[in-house]
Amino acid sequence: MIVIVCPGQGSQTPGFLEPWLTEPSFRDQLSGISDAVGIDLVAHGTVSDADTIRDTAVAQPLIVSAGLLTLSALLADGRRDRIGGIAGHSVGELTAAAGAGILSETDAVAFVRERGAAMARAAAEAPTGMSAVIGADETELLAVLAELGLSPANYNGGGQIVVAGALDALAKLAENPPARARVIPLQVAGAFHTRYMQPAVAHLQEFASTLAAADPTLPIWTNKDGSRVTSGAEYLDLLVGQVSSPVRWDLTMESFADAGVTGIIEVAPAGALVGLAKRGLKGVPAVAIKTPDDLPAAFDLIDQAA
Repeated sequence: MIVIVCPGQGSQTPGFLEPWLTEPSFRDQLSGISDAVGIDLVAHGTVSDADTIRDTAVAQPLIVSAGLLTLSALLADGRRDRIGGIAGHSVGELTAAAGAGILSETDAVAFVRERGAAMARAAAEAPTGMSAVIGADETELLAVLAELGLSPANYNGGGQIVVAGALDALAKLAENPPARARVIPLQVAGAFHTRYMQPAVAHLQEFASTLAAADPTLPIWTNKDGSRVTSGAEYLDLLVGQVSSPVRWDLTMESFADAGVTGIIEVAPAGALVGLAKRGLKGVPAVAIKTPDDLPAAFDLIDQAA
């Protein structure tokens, strides 16, 4: 069973869409998305610098749009029928919602525009950030976080937990990490998936009420607890709540294993989730689609599983 995974914020790098936009169909698709959200994603994916695309209001639509470009190629020519499921990490859940047919491409991008803007406003209320903690004992780490007023934001599996909160508290964690742990600051603009994002929830609840959600036509799993969701309306509610609650990618990967996953394909901007799969789903073949040159390897993986 092949599962498609869709990355979250922090996976973008300057110019990462340039190889895609040499193909007119991808450029036209991205231009259409740009027009729909009122953001020049063509420029942000090719010439904007790292600070510009770090802005949450830019980064989130850019990441989801890159995933949609990938999906348009990946799921064409009958391959969709050979995919066993799809899931996204954080904002990648919007990419997955479109891939599973829960939201139209236009509605998914509109949602992520509102999500990115609302989270950027919430992040501006206090100086916060996120750091990846690798190799810590989970019980020990959670105790340290409680002392510092920090929160676990992403349980990524493979010994990695992303924590979030006030910048001074993150600095104290880095200065005195748990035993055998490494603390790596992340290039994000705020403490996502924590209480700091609660101001964004009410806005997204109101916006989500204007969208039509269909039931998924591909199996899809939620970040909330890794369970499979069969109701489009329920998945839309979960998308709203996930803004201020932890991402349980560890449980999502456990669900992949329980379902009998035989291959992972990560859509652009790819790499992070394949890296987590190498630790959390050892021995499962994986393809990271960073540029169109990676598509043939993904097609081969799908063909081998057929």
